[in-house]
Amino acid sequence: MIDDIHRLDAEVRLRPATPADAASLAVSLTRSRAYMQPWEPDRPDTFYTEQGQRERLAGMLADRDAGRVMPWVLADEQDRVVGGFNLNGIVLGPFRSGVLGYWVDVEYAGRGLATSAVERICELARDELRLHRVEAGTVLDNVASQRVLAKCGFEQYGMAPRYLHINGEWRDHRLFQRILHDGPLTG
Repeated sequence: MIDDIHRLDAEVRLRPATPADAASLAVSLTRSRAYMQPWEPDRPDTFYTEQGQRERLAGMLADRDAGRVMPWVLADEQDRVVGGFNLNGIVLGPFRSGVLGYWVDVEYAGRGLATSAVERICELARDELRLHRVEAGTVLDNVASQRVLAKCGFEQYGMAPRYLHINGEWRDHRLFQRILHDGPLTG
């Protein structure tokens, strides 16, 4: 189920984000700030504070309640956040699609957690949300994220020039999608 906890390895699990995650998110994002800078938008310093994350979570959870977003976190054995995964822009009807975004704490990168989490989120998107497809985009040189998507069955379907303002400039992005099913519209 969407609201279940999903163990990814002996130490880390994927679970729904909650308001109580604000402080832990701020710590993890601050620790990983320099590591993620090449692939992230410029963010104000307040983004990296507990209050900034509390406000961000409140907005995401309101969007979740409206059916537009599904936010999850990776949490370690002490329930500290070590990554974030969002299925954004969820559209139902004949489109039945969502946009995946994710990050993993610098201290947990390279362990296969992103691959495991993306695979589980695609299963939930297919089985629980009945989405037809999930899409994702990466800056051209984010090879690690492209490998995650490829391992999870995403196919590149295009390139978008100057797609997002990342790390101080408009950056080209590779666009990927994973078709989850070709069954009838339900739900």
